[in-house]
Amino acid sequence: QVQLVESGGGLVQAGDSLRLSCAASGRTFSNYPMGWFRQPPGKERDFVAYISWSGGSTYYADSVKGRFTISRDNAKNTVYLEMNSLTPEDTAVYYCAARGSWRSLEVKTTPVSYDYWGQGTQVTVSS
Repeated sequence: QVQLVESGGGLVQAGDSLRLSCAASGRTFSNYPMGWFRQPPGKERDFVAYISWSGGSTYYADSVKGRFTISRDNAKNTVYLEMNSLTPEDTAVYYCAARGSWRSLEVKTTPVSYDYWGQGTQVTVSS
């Protein structure tokens, strides 16, 4: 079992930056791929970014490529999402998620592919 707790959300203005954190506990965090998703009001949960278990491979949704950076510190059991040049379209609840596949290298972008979820953190970007 893996427990995930996100933090770092808030209200910012367009063009600002935020860094989200996701602290993991339970299973050996360093062996599992992680992802960030987001869910705007009234919409479905969408993929944002993926990072492999080692941190050596990342993948991004087109909408955030070049602006967001996913990273992880396995010594601290934490995954991060650095978000720059934020726009109102980035407003959503942001969730981190972990796959239960030990050291899998498959890039997964659908919510059903992830087994563990945090409670989410709200990011609101004003224009």
